[in-house]
Amino acid sequence: MNLGIGEIAVILIVALLIFGPNKLPKLGKAAGQALFEFKREMKDMMDMDDPATKKQNKNQ
Repeated sequence: MNLGIGEIAVILIVALLIFGPNKLPKLGKAAGQALFEFKREMKDMMDMDDPATKKQNKNQ
């Protein structure tokens, strides 16, 4: 699923029409924070599955 410049522009214009210019920065910030939290939790889960990490945690 590759998006080109044209598709991204259409999506942004539709979002601007639906949500208005005042809400878009808030929505973008919320989406960025959600993505950051998701990535952090996935990293934590991957670290817990790592055998080397489990061994270190047992020794502490």
